[in-house]
Amino acid sequence: MRAAAQGFAASWEGVRAGYGGADVLHGCTAEVAAGECVALLGPNGAGKTTLTRLLVGLLRPRAGRVRVGDWDVASRRPDEMARRVGYVFQHADQQLFARTVREDAAFGPRQLGLGDGGVREVLEELGLDDVADRHPYDLPAPLRKLASVAGVLAMRPGVLVLDEPTAGFDRGLRARFVAAVRRRLDAGVTVIAVTHDLALVATLAQRELVLEEGRVVSDHRL
Repeated sequence: MRAAAQGFAASWEGVRAGYGGADVLHGCTAEVAAGECVALLGPNGAGKTTLTRLLVGLLRPRAGRVRVGDWDVASRRPDEMARRVGYVFQHADQQLFARTVREDAAFGPRQLGLGDGGVREVLEELGLDDVADRHPYDLPAPLRKLASVAGVLAMRPGVLVLDEPTAGFDRGLRARFVAAVRRRLDAGVTVIAVTHDLALVATLAQRELVLEEGRVVSDHRL
């Protein structure tokens, strides 16, 4: 398994952000160390996904600063941020678009100039090699989710953002996923997981950040 060469720290400093005229985040400040696994917890609507979308430039803050390593995200395009941050969306259908699982997983690495030499490796790691030549939308939802994970892992990001990654997984798929994430953590990749899955938190996370109503209300080490 070829992971990223390094993980990156991520931070939000006094961030205010939202959609339309309404703020979702109200002055959030938090930091994730390079190589750390942090779970973002809190009720629906607390701002967890909004906080992570700022890391890839899919949303810009109205106030405050967002950094990934030594990059200020405000000065970078989303395609530039993809060189550091891999984002697995909550809904795989927002991410999958190619005619086969293999082509989909290879798209990101090719765009980053990485080629597709590591794609087969990632598909085998996640147990997707048997469905690699099938259309993603012919697969059941849990396998589509795993296919979206494969496409992000193949880009070898230094920061891996996971939005409700285990939803719908059975025991076998969950084990494949956890093993793959653990390998990235062992290689120094930073992992940020938005989740309601407390068993996943207990298995992988080193810290919990809890959000409520757009504010960080708890930050503690596990």
